[in-house]
Amino acid sequence: MSLRPVLGALTGAVLVLAAPLASAPAANAVVSAPGGTEAVTVDPTGTLASDGTVTLSGTYRCSGNTGPAYVSSSVAQGDSTVRHGIGGSTAVCDGAEHAWRNTGRVGADALEHGTAQVEATVMELRPSGGLPLPHFHAARRQDVTLTAV
Repeated sequence: MSLRPVLGALTGAVLVLAAPLASAPAANAVVSAPGGTEAVTVDPTGTLASDGTVTLSGTYRCSGNTGPAYVSSSVAQGDSTVRHGIGGSTAVCDGAEHAWRNTGRVGADALEHGTAQVEATVMELRPSGGLPLPHFHAARRQDVTLTAV
């Protein structure tokens, strides 16, 4: 059995459980660690295929991790309160800038081409008393344009 699906499921569960605990940043807001050494960016355009596959990308910088780290992303459109998780990728927190790219399928009619709100988060699972707890390195909420593939 591959470890990747298990880690992905664990990361998703932690993000779902932790989401209500943290207040979401405002539109086009950046949240990062003190000192500004950690950050995540979102490219101004993403793609939306006719089958509902969304691809988002950007860059991140983080450091000092003691557990596995990930870049997660989600997208919403219009006044909808529904956010669609768009994949997740592993992160390397070595202080250097790295590119991230997440792809996920939301359903053929869930989104349309045009403006959408994307949230990207760099999160680490830090061991704490034998239980991995989320530690957020950086987050960004930004408007993007979803274009056809």
